[in-house]
Amino acid sequence: MMESTGIELIPMFRTELELCQVTDGQVIAIYSEGGARADYAAAFAFAAESIGATVFHVDLPGRTKNLSELGSRPTGRGLSKNPAAVEALKRSDLVIDLAMLLWEPEKLTIQEAGTRILSCIEPPDTLKRLAPTQQQRLRAISGAAAMADAAELTVASEAGTNLRYELGDLKPYCQYGIADEPGRWDHFASTLVVTVANEGGVNGQVVFDVGDIISPLLHYVREPVRLEIRDGYIQSIDGGLEALLLEDYMSRYDRKAYAVSHIGWGLNENARWDAMKLNPSQLGMDSRSYEGSVMFSSGPNTEFGGTNDSPCHFDMPLRNCSLWLDGEQVVDEGRLVTSSSAVDGQPAAV
Repeated sequence: MMESTGIELIPMFRTELELCQVTDGQVIAIYSEGGARADYAAAFAFAAESIGATVFHVDLPGRTKNLSELGSRPTGRGLSKNPAAVEALKRSDLVIDLAMLLWEPEKLTIQEAGTRILSCIEPPDTLKRLAPTQQQRLRAISGAAAMADAAELTVASEAGTNLRYELGDLKPYCQYGIADEPGRWDHFASTLVVTVANEGGVNGQVVFDVGDIISPLLHYVREPVRLEIRDGYIQSIDGGLEALLLEDYMSRYDRKAYAVSHIGWGLNENARWDAMKLNPSQLGMDSRSYEGSVMFSSGPNTEFGGTNDSPCHFDMPLRNCSLWLDGEQVVDEGRLVTSSSAVDGQPAAV
């Protein structure tokens, strides 16, 4: 019997599946580990069946996975040791990922087969608040198109951030919370645009000011943290407690953990910066999706076509930054420049 919380999720999950272009006759796979998020699995199954889809559920033995190790490889568990499960997921139209397969090679294999993947691990209040809209989708697509055409991205702030990214070799990506095209992965719920620089193509300084966030440590910065970046790698980390935590964690890995990963901006007007205080159980998609925030990241870049497969990945959303693409301003001190072609969300950008 489905618990009441699961029953309450069914209408929202049905709407999400319809946005993901689920129709009568499609095959929907639900993937989980160790029985986690059983209420989500049941609600997604019921919602998919109500549309007329065929549903099956793969639940593999659980594993311990730190949120800052989204690129980590499971040992003896998960999809890496279950090729039969991978093949089953590849033959479905849509995979509902309740374990967060981001950065894992099996995820890319499933996508290459044309299967759509929708990750869903956030708590219900976050899903409701950040529920995707078509306008957010169009804005995200506009941003990715502008990034694809740009040769340079720069970020600056009064706190001291001054970064330059050389672009062009790797592909940008946008998330709008909907897996609606063959081979597309997305995260329900998130709305953001990100890209990565050319190899060695990031230089300058980034400063995390008081109130900025180091994810997925889920920690608000209390004293400024300064990172010096040269040729695409973090050279030094200075500051108070947060700097010590960041340096201590990264020092457990090899040099690839210090590489600069993606950069981009948030697009969801409903996101809350204080959300982690309201519900500490979330991954932190509010700050990543927060409208006008700029997210600096370190570690792996394989999702963008790069070769850095470090298991150590940090997202660090910043407020009050300004961002430019080839000199055109996209974010002005934490506010989107709505007249910019990168955020106008016009259908012609699709």
